[in-house]
Amino acid sequence: MFDTLQDRLSETFKSLRGKRLSEADISETLREIRIALLEADVNLAVVKQFIAAVREKVTGLELSKSLNPSQQIIKIVNEEL
Repeated sequence: MFDTLQDRLSETFKSLRGKRLSEADISETLREIRIALLEADVNLAVVKQFIAAVREKVTGLELSKSLNPSQQIIKIVNEEL
């Protein structure tokens, strides 16, 4: 179960690397994360809360000079997990 989740999240994050992110990219990434969590039998309420928290932080994202936008999303997701 955790291996599958790890693989899905890794694939999702790989697709972000080196990109400048649009709102569509962010939505697609959060969708993939939501699906991966649900397939790993995470409670729907927990998934909704997690996705909302990540979306809120990403929306208010102030870009760090040391990280590109995709790295910052990965950092936020890891912090929320």
